Amino acid sequence: MCNLKITEVKAVYPKYERIPDSWRTNFWQIVVRIESDKGVVGFGYGGGGVASEAIVNLHFRELLIGQQIDSISDIHRIWDSLYEASLPYGRKGLAIMAISGVDLALYDLLGKALKLPVSQLLGGKKKNQVDCYATGSDPERFFDLGFNACKLPHRWSGDESSYEDAEQRISNARRIFGKDAKLMLDVYMSWDFDVTIEMSRRLSKYNVFWFEDVLTPDDLSEQSKLKSYIDPILIAGGEHEFTHNGFQAIADADALGLWQPDITWCGGITAGERIVEIANQFGIPVSPHRGAEVWALHLIEASDCLDLAEYHQDHIVRERDEVWINEPIPMNGKISSSSEPGFGVEVNQKIL
Repeated sequence: MCNLKITEVKAVYPKYERIPDSWRTNFWQIVVRIESDKGVVGFGYGGGGVASEAIVNLHFRELLIGQQIDSISDIHRIWDSLYEASLPYGRKGLAIMAISGVDLALYDLLGKALKLPVSQLLGGKKKNQVDCYATGSDPERFFDLGFNACKLPHRWSGDESSYEDAEQRISNARRIFGKDAKLMLDVYMSWDFDVTIEMSRRLSKYNVFWFEDVLTPDDLSEQSKLKSYIDPILIAGGEHEFTHNGFQAIADADALGLWQPDITWCGGITAGERIVEIANQFGIPVSPHRGAEVWALHLIEASDCLDLAEYHQDHIVRERDEVWINEPIPMNGKISSSSEPGFGVEVNQKIL
C-alpha cells in the first residue's frame, strides 16, 4: 500500500523545433505530469498536442485531484471514469490520446512509489530482451547498426512506377538482410483493394511479413476480404484505432491479421492490456506501434505481445527533439527496458 493522493496534474505541449509541417505541427505528443502528496511525481506521454493538453488541464485535472492511488486497480478505475466523463466528445481520437498520457503518468507514479519498473507492476518480464526492427528508408544503415528486421515506407503514386518502386525497395532490403529476415511495408493508408492484391502478387517471392495500414481504419470489411487474397502476408494496422472497444470491433469484423495499437494514443497501458486480452481470445498477434519506446516496451516485455518492437529512424538521426532522457537503445537488434522504477526515463526539462 503506497497511499498516494493526487495533488496536481498538468499537461504540456513541448517546444518542438524539428517537426515537419503536417498534422504533427500542433497535434503531436504531450507530456503529462502528475504530483502526489508523498512527493512522488509521475510522467506520461500522450498524443493530441494542444487539443489534448487542453483536455487534460481543463477537464481531467479537476477529476483527478484528490484521487487515491494504491494499486493498478485504482488506475483502471480512473481510466474508466475519465472515459465515461469524456464520452460526449471522446470515445476515440483526441480525448483518448489525452487519457493515454494520464494513464501512463499514473503507472509511472505507482512504479516510482513502489520502487518497481512498470513491467514488474504488470506481473514481471516474460521477455528479457525483445527483438527490434528498424522503420525507415535506409535498410543498409539499419543492417550496419545491428538490426535483424526492417520496415520500409511506401506511398502509392497512382501509376505503374509505384509498383516498381515497392519492389525495388523490398528486393534491395532482402538483398541486404538475407532470406530469413522479417521485412514489412508501411503504406500509410495510400493503397486500395486492387493495389494491395497486385502488390501481394508482385512481392510474393520476397516473403514480406506484413503490409501495414493499406486502407483507412474505417474500411474494416474491405480489409477482412483482403486477408485471404494476400495470405500469407498479414494485413497489419491499428495505430489509428482507440481503446479495447475499437479493437473489439476489428476482431468482430475479422479485419486485421496483426494489431498495432499505439500505447500513447489508444488509451495507455490500461487499454493496451485489454487489447492484448482480446487479441489472445481471437489468436491475433500484437506488435504495438513504436514498441521500442518505453511506454509500449514494458507492456511487450510483460505480456503476450509478439517478441518484436519497432524502433523508428527518428531515434537514429542526430538532429531530433529529445523529450525523454535515458531511453533504452537497441544493441545487436535487441532492446530491453531498465530496472529503474516507473518507466525508467526522465523528461528533458529544456524542451518544456
